[in-house]
Amino acid sequence: MIKVTEIAFSCYAVTDVARSLAFYEGVLGLTKTMDHEMEDGSGHWVEFDIGTGTLSIGKTPGWEPSSQGCTVGLEVENFEQAVEQIKAAGTPINMGPLETPVCHMLMISDPDGNPLIIHKRKPGHS
Repeated sequence: MIKVTEIAFSCYAVTDVARSLAFYEGVLGLTKTMDHEMEDGSGHWVEFDIGTGTLSIGKTPGWEPSSQGCTVGLEVENFEQAVEQIKAAGTPINMGPLETPVCHMLMISDPDGNPLIIHKRKPGHS
């Protein structure tokens, strides 16, 4: 049996890497930690290390964005400030903001329609 020890990364397909970088770096404030364009032009892969995890975006033939795929939840320090910045940037909001017994959430979409959740745990919940 295979023993999985951690999630290495989560990745979204994108159609326009420059436009996506403007969103992930400009709107979400992430810092690019790796940017690799294939020598033959067949693909482009970008990574953002966040805490102990990695969020990636990539572009390659046959891999298309989907609003129905997995959703990455991004934990933020200040939920209210994040919501204000996202609204000011004109980012599409799919749901929320909302409060649950353990957290606050806002579901948004990146420029290709890939879903993301902006998330803030309440004290005492990890």
